[in-house]
Formats: sequence, structure tokens, C-alpha cells
Amino acid sequence: MDRRRLALLALFGLVVLSGCTLPHSPDQFDTDREPGYVAGYAHDDAFAFDDSETLTESQLEDVKYRSMARIEAIRGLKFHHDVELEVITRAEYRSERGEPTPASPFVDELWRGAFVVDGETDVNRAMADLQGANVQGYYVNDQIVVIVEDADEIRLNREVLVHELVHALQDQHFGLERRGETIDERRAELGLLEGEANYVPHRYDERCDREWQCVVDHDPATTISAADDPNLGLLLSTYAPYSEGPAFVADLYERADGWDAVDAAYDEYPASTSQLIHPERYPDDRPIDVGVTDRSSDEWEPITRDGDVRTETIGEATIFASLWSDGVVERPLTEGATDLSPYNYSHPATEGWAGDTMVVYERAAGDGDETETGHVWRLAWESEADAATFADAYRDLLESHGGESVVETQMQAQPQPQNGSEGVYRIPDGDPFAGAYRVVVDGDTVEIVGAPAVDDLEEIRTPESAPTASVGQSSPVASAASAPADG
Repeated sequence: MDRRRLALLALFGLVVLSGCTLPHSPDQFDTDREPGYVAGYAHDDAFAFDDSETLTESQLEDVKYRSMARIEAIRGLKFHHDVELEVITRAEYRSERGEPTPASPFVDELWRGAFVVDGETDVNRAMADLQGANVQGYYVNDQIVVIVEDADEIRLNREVLVHELVHALQDQHFGLERRGETIDERRAELGLLEGEANYVPHRYDERCDREWQCVVDHDPATTISAADDPNLGLLLSTYAPYSEGPAFVADLYERADGWDAVDAAYDEYPASTSQLIHPERYPDDRPIDVGVTDRSSDEWEPITRDGDVRTETIGEATIFASLWSDGVVERPLTEGATDLSPYNYSHPATEGWAGDTMVVYERAAGDGDETETGHVWRLAWESEADAATFADAYRDLLESHGGESVVETQMQAQPQPQNGSEGVYRIPDGDPFAGAYRVVVDGDTVEIVGAPAVDDLEEIRTPESAPTASVGQSSPVASAASAPADG
């Protein structure tokens, strides 16, 4: 797939008249009814207007309840109560979100260190721009909020409506609270939620072809081109749960020949995006807890939160997104994709991921309040070969930004890792990822240090002979489970 054009297969949007809110039926549904019958509507109902290009508000209400009945018939679970449907314009959505709060130095350095958002861009602004332009709707607190571009007429995308109604069903039976503390964990947990919310519409569409009469479907998929200036790395990182989640849920369904394994997964969420990308790794192949020791000078301090050193885990999906968006992974995203997974996030450079931890450091920069930042990123791999493959890809990433190898006398005098390799690279000023990077491969571990300049590398990460202090896991960048924000 051309990196200048990326088809975003958005599966959560409903185009309706701006400002309308569908009227409620009684809040509580009859609990003694059979699944597939909701508020007087049946899963096999046929409407005279199903062939219409547009719908009235009353007809849209009919479709909503019939869709709920059909979801019950597929999922074997009953809605406990009704769900409100509100429609707003994209301008209203952006206005309600307001201006994003500037990202912290930790968050900016984290995403810069992962080569996803450059050092000249505020991460929260990049995320807000991405969501403001592309999110089509979301579910929150018994309410589906739909974002529309054109409010002149009601046009329905069936898959979008079903997707959001599945979120309502999940909330009523399992809750949407997630326990993940890192970016990777929360991407993985979202993969279960969004995976089911995409897998159920897939099964719904199959029955439309065979036994159900369905409304005219309007495809909400959009093609993002270079003219839109999207951050493709950030887009692919946030989209991973929607692309890899459906195949993960389908795998669970096939294991139990039914929904039991999917239900059980709400008690044991997937622990990493690696488990989403490679469903056979769930639930036993859990990520390694990668420790990082503090070996910084007095000038550089690890950033803390609530008194603890703050750490983060990037994960396989986001590392792949970084390598693909920077052109290191050269194959099309759709190569190896399926009907359930429109993009393929698996690649030899990342599929051996076993765990990672990043720690961000800062120091005062001059007399003002400004600070400079750097990072230590340690990644564990399934084998030495996997570590070497990733390190080669990472060096290619540095070189794609103009990075050149630096011969450093001090580093040449230091002991080298046994059976490993070490290299220092500098990306020149003018590139948004300018700075110095040290890459150390030691067996099945890769350690990357990023700093403003070559001389700062050893200030952030001094030789192992220096005194050390343990750095533990801490809180991450979090995102709402059912709201559109994620990152």
C-alpha cells in the first residue's frame, strides 16, 4: 500500500440529521424474553423502507431496535436496557473537545523516542488532530454519539451502528473498565472490545446476505492521502485494536465453538498487542517485565510521577507502526491481510517482541523553566536472532533520518557486551528527530539510549560499573475505553 494513501476502514460511524436524538423506549427491557426480540421488534423483521437511500428519524429508530434484536440473536446475550443515540456535527465534536492540553515532557519524549511523533510536534495536538478529522462516533455512558459531516439527510452505515450497539451490550454485561497500565496493555485490552465490536458486524453482514433483509449500507471508509498530512505512525498505532482485534476474537470463538471463550476473556484481557497480532500466544505467552536501572549523572534525572520513576511499554504494534510509517518495513500493509484484519501488523523485525520498557530523563536547559529530555529504552526479544533483526531495522530507521555512525573514543575504550554489538549514531540538526542514539545489542536484549547530543549519551546512561538504582514499572499514558481518545 502506498504510504501516501492509506485507506482507513472506520467501523464506527452513523450519518444522521444533526441535532436529533432518538426517543427512548422504556429504560428497562423485559428480562424474560427470548434473545432476538427487543422493544417489540424481532431479528427477522423486514421494513418496506429497507431499500431506501435515506431514512426518516422514525425509520432510523426502527432500524436501531431491529439491529439490537439481531445482535442478541448473534451474540446470545440480551440488552438489559435501551441506548440513547445522539447525533452531532464534526464541528460540534471539535468544539466540545476544546483545545488539547499540551503534552508533558515525558509524553513528548516517549513518542519521539519511538519515532512516531517528532520532537517539533506536541503529541496531544497530533492526537487531537487525528481524532478530530477521522473519528466518526463513540459509545459512552449508555449513549452512542455519532459524528456527521453533512447534516442534510439521514444515511445509515449498518456496520457502524452495529459496532456501537455492541459496545453498549458489552458495557451492560461485562463493563468497559480496563486495568492496563501501559500503552501496549491498553491497546491490547481495547483489542478485545473493538475486536468483538467488529466481529459481530461481520457475522451480521453474513446473515444479511442469507436470511435477513437489511437496509441500504453506506460505506464510511475514507482514504487518507498525503494532502491530508496525517501522522501515519500514530494512526496505525491507534488503529491496531480495530485491525487485529477481530481476528483475535474470531480465534477465541473458534477455540470454544461459541462465545464462551470470548466471555471468559473479559476476566483475563489480552496482555499485549503481541497477543492480538498472534492469537496463539493468548493467554499463556505473557510479556516479560523488562527492568531498567538508573545510571544517569547528577545533571540528568528520570521523570517521576507520585514519587516513582515513570516508565512505559511501547509494544509490538506501535513498533511495527513506527517502522512501517518510516519506510523500514517496505511491504504493503494489506499484504497478508484478511477480511477480519484489513492491515497486517506482523513482520520479522517485530514479531519476536517479548517486552520493553522506556524511561525518560530530563535536565534543566539554561536559566528558564525549559528542560531537555532523553530516554533509555530496553527491549527483550524471544531470541538473539530476533534481537539482531530488530536492531538492524532500527539502524535502518536512524539512517532513514540521515543518521550516521559516530566513532567515539570514550566508547571505544569501554568494555563491549559479550556476544553483542554497540553503535552510536547522530541524526543531524534540521531533522525533527535530530539527536544522538546509542544502540547496544546484548544477546536477546536491545538497549537504545537517546539524547540531544553524543556527549549526553553517557550522562544519561553511564557504564555498568557505575552505582545503580533500580527503576520500577509505573503509570502510563492512558486512554478512555469507550470514548474516541486513545493514546
